[in-house]
Amino acid sequence: MDPELRSAIGRIARVPQLLIACDYDGTLAPIVEDPSTAVPLPESVAAIRALAALPQTTVAVVSGRALRDLAALSRLPSEVHLVGSHGSEFDIGFVERLSPELVAVRNRVRDALREIAAEHPGIRLERKPASVAVHTRGVDPQIAAAAIEAVRNGPATFDDVTVTQGKEVIELSVVATHKGTAVDQLRTQLAASAVLFIGDDVTDENAFGNLHGPDLGIKIGPGDTQAGYRVAEPLEAARALGLLLETRRHWLFGERAVPIERHSMLSNGRTVALLTPDAKVSWLCHPKPDSAAIFADLVGGSPAGHFSITPERGGIPLGQRYRSGTMTVETRWSGLTVTDWLDKPARETTPDGPVVVTGDSTLIRVLTGSGRVRLEFAPRPEFGQVAVQLQPLGDGLLVLGSNEPFALYSPGVEWQVGNDGGYENAKAVVDLSAAGGQIVLELRFGTHSLEHHRVPIHDRQAAAEQPWKDWVASLRLPSTSRDLVARSALTLRGLCHEATGSILAAATTSLPEELGGVRNWDYRYCWLRDAALTARALVDLGSIEEAEGFLRWVDGCIERTGGHPERLHPLYTIDGYELGAEAVIDTLPGYAGSRPVRVGNLANHQLQLDVFGPIADLIAAVADARGSVREDEWRVLDNMVEAVRRRWHEPDHGIWEARLPPRHHIFSKVMCWMTVDRALHVMRQHGGEDRPEWKDLRDRIAANVLEHGWHEEVEAYSVAYGDEDMDASSLWIGLSGLLPGDDPRFLSTVLRIEADLRSGPVVYRYHWDDGLPGREGGFHICTAWLIEAYLRTGRRTDAEELFAQMVLTAGPTGLLPEQYDPLAERGLGNHPQAYSHLGLIRCALLLDNMLKQ
Repeated sequence: MDPELRSAIGRIARVPQLLIACDYDGTLAPIVEDPSTAVPLPESVAAIRALAALPQTTVAVVSGRALRDLAALSRLPSEVHLVGSHGSEFDIGFVERLSPELVAVRNRVRDALREIAAEHPGIRLERKPASVAVHTRGVDPQIAAAAIEAVRNGPATFDDVTVTQGKEVIELSVVATHKGTAVDQLRTQLAASAVLFIGDDVTDENAFGNLHGPDLGIKIGPGDTQAGYRVAEPLEAARALGLLLETRRHWLFGERAVPIERHSMLSNGRTVALLTPDAKVSWLCHPKPDSAAIFADLVGGSPAGHFSITPERGGIPLGQRYRSGTMTVETRWSGLTVTDWLDKPARETTPDGPVVVTGDSTLIRVLTGSGRVRLEFAPRPEFGQVAVQLQPLGDGLLVLGSNEPFALYSPGVEWQVGNDGGYENAKAVVDLSAAGGQIVLELRFGTHSLEHHRVPIHDRQAAAEQPWKDWVASLRLPSTSRDLVARSALTLRGLCHEATGSILAAATTSLPEELGGVRNWDYRYCWLRDAALTARALVDLGSIEEAEGFLRWVDGCIERTGGHPERLHPLYTIDGYELGAEAVIDTLPGYAGSRPVRVGNLANHQLQLDVFGPIADLIAAVADARGSVREDEWRVLDNMVEAVRRRWHEPDHGIWEARLPPRHHIFSKVMCWMTVDRALHVMRQHGGEDRPEWKDLRDRIAANVLEHGWHEEVEAYSVAYGDEDMDASSLWIGLSGLLPGDDPRFLSTVLRIEADLRSGPVVYRYHWDDGLPGREGGFHICTAWLIEAYLRTGRRTDAEELFAQMVLTAGPTGLLPEQYDPLAERGLGNHPQAYSHLGLIRCALLLDNMLKQ
């Protein structure tokens, strides 16, 4: 196939709503002497049927034949729209809608054409609801010419008659339409993003002429045409439809989507990247984790950008692992190891003394071993919305056309730049043996420099890894699942943004809670609640640096409320500012076809009164660990209590951010109580002041939730006041300390949540109707809460068993997404998820403490 046509098909296959329209005779079916025997090619039928079955894809056959004849001959399924008579017939009942005046004109035309046919032997008339076609195929040329001349000088001149000339056919219609207007009608009705039209006849030029923008026209056979591309015969058109089917199916459903939990994360405290088990960089945002993606293969397949390295001979890797105590990942094949890490910006000391930061983050990929290796570099800035040019230059490639400059330093690699669906990519094959057993690739952001780095690569790797190793060595790790806890701690630290102090809820957007479903959210932001719980887990392990940075960040967010801490949003950007509007990138098909891919999060505008509790709890933990409270932390704590005082009695949207009207959620009320309770603890231990008004507020909240939150019929604390549905977050009635572990009401709540929401190794958030279609997996954080509830209620064996099951759901490099599907036995949701890892750390510490008692 013509490479340009192949690229054009690749582009149109990836539009959100695609309309495929084809002529019949000479396109789906070869031209034959007897039109009544024209049947479509089996290859064309197979492609048409499969395309029509795809979501967001519509197929139509637009023919000059009468609709009834077209349906009888094509025998295509009902999913394929049939349009007859050059667009005059869109359904069988069309003829009934002709006005009496047009019926009279049509009958007059029929009578006149019958007389002409009688005078010219061999001429065939085809009667249609709104027209008559005069066929001259197989007729002596002189007789055919005379007949056409008689038609043109006779009935073709009648008022209200439209003439369409085709190959050896002339058609007279009382409806002024053609294939171009028919396709436009379909486009409008279906809200198509683009149209692919294939035809061979003169009458198809009306459709070709109406194509525009991303549309694609393919002409079959010789002759002048307005179509952009041409093939020789119908069989080649069938091959084009087959390529379209394959490409669109991959785009819609994902190209062999790697299980979510099998991805590994790279981090340098500035941004994050995800690797597949075969060393493909499938996700990387720049310059910050909540910026647009440069590689979005994870949610858009190969066309959305990736950076791949594989042995030329192919094969599955032997394994992938983190280097101990680091965020460096090694992927190993026999004879090839790929070592990946994100380096921080280079720092150079000038002769005058000050340190100068040159460039930005750098993705370093070191290939060691022997044999030949395939490389493919396909950057797609702005989630693939910006086309860039790749320019080989000196020791690498420049990426041109993006606002953020970047370059790939790759000495010794000879790149071949090609085009894939309108986007440039670069490919190469390198011989490691010939290169001395090692090749270094550096994707440098913020610069176009391809200069050689003065520091040897092994020294740079050691410099990048040592801070991670030193930090892990400083932690108080439990003996329970020690290595997995260390990896969880490193993951949480990797989600921390060093420059601002904010902490990501997760590294990704739109990884689905249900494969193929719409429960796909953007978690690349800093939730006050999630971040506080993350920092608290690290404090429990002996590191307070992350908590101090986060609390300074919170202080800045509070300052921007102008004295109204109760107006804090549930989440903010990495820089601590309000998010923009939630949007959908409809050019991306989503992970395994799970659409939509979202950017932003509408929860930004919700009222979530629980967010203050985890922050107050974090301040109490930091103060106890340090033995003092800083001025900015006092401000934050005072503002948290003030926010609760002003709004605790209101309904809110709750921890799970359901897009439903506010309710009096049990968890939110408990967190309001915990805010004041932890503030009183800090005052007692580190302030020395008595705040009786705080104590009164705490007790009033406690009395309110204990009375109104209890549901007599279900014998448990449910999701919200007056609701009988259970919710795993209600376990915090005891986990917070509001009720003691042996309180009958807490014991009953634990039993009810276990019965209603636990399924094997997971605990679901809830089963109540949240207004969204589909179902989700069990939440790892909810599993962790039930493990803690088991321990608080004396069920240690149950806690150990559930923890062991939870550990087994982790990916091969120890990472956990948000959820787990116990039936499909695979992870779901954004990855890696801070909630999941902090829950694992908390449970391991509690189990370890139990063993020591």
